[in-house]
Amino acid sequence: MEVPMRIVGLSGSLSRQSRITTLVEDMVCRLAAQLGPAQTRLVEVAALAPALAGTLHPRDALPALYNAFAALRTADILVVGTPVQKGSYTGLLKHFLDLLDPDDLAGKTVVLAAMGAAADPLSIIDHQLRPLFAYFGTHTVPTGLFVRDGDFQVDVDGSYVLSSAALLAQADRIADEVARLTRGTLAGVPVVA
Repeated sequence: MEVPMRIVGLSGSLSRQSRITTLVEDMVCRLAAQLGPAQTRLVEVAALAPALAGTLHPRDALPALYNAFAALRTADILVVGTPVQKGSYTGLLKHFLDLLDPDDLAGKTVVLAAMGAAADPLSIIDHQLRPLFAYFGTHTVPTGLFVRDGDFQVDVDGSYVLSSAALLAQADRIADEVARLTRGTLAGVPVVA
């Protein structure tokens, strides 16, 4: 029996219903479809904000926060997305990640995504997120995903739908990259990322 891949999405958005959370969820679903049996989970830092506010050390984490950390620690693949705020990822995402031990994410494959209006869209991914996850010893997927407001449509129920054909194709290419990377790392083949 094949062991299901554990794929966890981490949304750094400050609001519960957001474009970046939609993007993270979409990417998690694409990866699950591409990689076969998978257990998926979404961790939203916005939902954890009350628990994060008073937590200065992991030993003081409330159960919801502890469970979110456990989900990341046991994941095979992470999809991390954040809106760009003042040229970087959100402070709430930073606080959440600061509470993790540097070895907690070592060896995991990570897809990086960001949303904003930057003139240089990949700078947040390549100059902020990639070094952050290198610190944790992860294997970041070479291609990042950067989206803007115009890449989404609002559905009749008020939810967001990724609608850019170019970005949907890029998301599929990233899923292919992840499949190649994870097959190598899970088989014990060294991967440089």
